[in-house]
Amino acid sequence: MSKTLLRLALGLSLGLAAAPALAKTPMVGGAPMYPSKTIVENAVNSKDHTTLVAAVKAAGLVDTLSGPGPFTVFAPTNAAFAKLPPGTVETLVQPQNKAQLTGILTYHVVPGTYTSRDLMKLVKQGGGEATLKTAQGEPLTVTMARGGKGLVVTDAKGNTARVTIANVMQSNGVIHVINGVLMP
Repeated sequence: MSKTLLRLALGLSLGLAAAPALAKTPMVGGAPMYPSKTIVENAVNSKDHTTLVAAVKAAGLVDTLSGPGPFTVFAPTNAAFAKLPPGTVETLVQPQNKAQLTGILTYHVVPGTYTSRDLMKLVKQGGGEATLKTAQGEPLTVTMARGGKGLVVTDAKGNTARVTIANVMQSNGVIHVINGVLMP
């Protein structure tokens, strides 16, 4: 092999070996989401999830979602919470409504790590839909979005939320950002 070909082969192999190290860290709410951090450690930095973080704190779920998991979290944005009737969030974060708030938040959490690829596989195996049991105990239904691009999550009441950012990997699971709040 000529020296030029050897250098080219060596350069390509080094470049390919370094490629995973150069993989982009996903940005959510203007903040990098580091896979070495927990769900809570990353979520507190997202400008799009301040309502969710405040609700998690009010419900006393910080320690749980900072734990080893693994968890799959369908994380509603501030805009998703803003779609709820006026006063809903303010009422839910009141201490006397902690049980109801906890139920709603844990309805967004599924034990285990389910990437979008895993969810799509389950949808295909389920003939077009997959049912996931949430940490709250009630099921969520996952389907493919129209046109086959992306995922839609449907709650027990028939409300839907689209996954807008998938596969935000965390040290204790994965976050899928959604554009709606799911209700048990």
